[in-house]
Amino acid sequence: MTLTPTREDKFSFGLWTVGWTGTDPFGTSTRRALDPWEYADKLAELGAWGITFHDNDVWDFDATDEERSDRVAKLKSAADAAGLVIEMVTTNTFSHPVFKDGGFTSNDRSVRRFGLRKVLRNVDLAAELGASTFVMWGGREGAEYDSSKDLFAAHERYREGLDTVAGYIKSQGYDLRIGLEPKPNEPRGDIFLPTIGHALAMISVLEHGDIVGLNPEVGHEQMANLNYTHGLAQALQCGKLFHIDLNGQKGLKYDQDLVFGHGDLLSAFFTVDLLVNGFAASPDAPRYEGPIHFDYKPSRTEGMEGIWDSAKANMETFLMLKKKAQAFRADPEVQALMREASIFELAEPTLGSDEDVATFLAAVEPFDAAAKGEREYHYVQLHQLALRHLIG
Repeated sequence: MTLTPTREDKFSFGLWTVGWTGTDPFGTSTRRALDPWEYADKLAELGAWGITFHDNDVWDFDATDEERSDRVAKLKSAADAAGLVIEMVTTNTFSHPVFKDGGFTSNDRSVRRFGLRKVLRNVDLAAELGASTFVMWGGREGAEYDSSKDLFAAHERYREGLDTVAGYIKSQGYDLRIGLEPKPNEPRGDIFLPTIGHALAMISVLEHGDIVGLNPEVGHEQMANLNYTHGLAQALQCGKLFHIDLNGQKGLKYDQDLVFGHGDLLSAFFTVDLLVNGFAASPDAPRYEGPIHFDYKPSRTEGMEGIWDSAKANMETFLMLKKKAQAFRADPEVQALMREASIFELAEPTLGSDEDVATFLAAVEPFDAAAKGEREYHYVQLHQLALRHLIG
């Protein structure tokens, strides 16, 4: 079964994904690099809706202002001609050696000031190009040695940096939101804001946290042995799911960045189920309406053809899982089993709408703990039905 992507699917790719040349800590490139606009043209041909990029995906770190402007113009022209949306822009504060101790949390104040200027300049560019999200991944904001940082000061500087950027967006009147991208480790031994929960905690203490949310990535949460779908659900419950990064990961390894679904397939199924169908018992709950963004890397074993094979595989996998997730939810047997498992009952508030704690405590309610302890929830049977829809 081959499904063809359309613009309505809002599939988006980072230029650093298809543009990865296969380098790793143990080997050099296995593919040649194309210019950014060449990647954009081909992604549009394959059915993508949007593209995203780091600043140094498009121009070199030490490029002149003229070179920067020229390359941005070429990319924008190619995207416009191909009908692609530049929906997100981000900043590379991790590749150049100057950022080896962080951008916002470096012990060296001059590095922090340099990093902040680099980020703010790209905020201007994101607004100019019509992006709606500005993602911030703090890949070098962290440490290998606990003795290397005043950890209170480090988190204060992180907070200061985020608030400065968010405040700048507001002062300029830009229609932009910031998406924090948590990750537990690699390239640093321990990265600050390692999970969705840590990032939500940081957002809660920001002065301008109303425009700061999350851009969770599959592999990043699974590298911390966490459930990606649960993380998306919590971000939605907090009104903070601004963007997503989909890829594949096989457990507690390095960041593999596999094609979406080429890691934990069951997890991918339930992620798509949530994104497409929403919450089973909460039809009025927030839904994710943003781009379906892929942050993966074509395996270094692949050549130039393999780049496009892998890009197509991400979109095809999502569409196949979407079709199966819709069939799963529409299955009368599934709906009946959900009712038997009391799944819809979970949306009922524990206290009544006109019930206060005093009334609740005074109420005499018959309750048979022994009988309830013996009830069947049929969760295994329900999960097996999901498996049948997925592979049956």
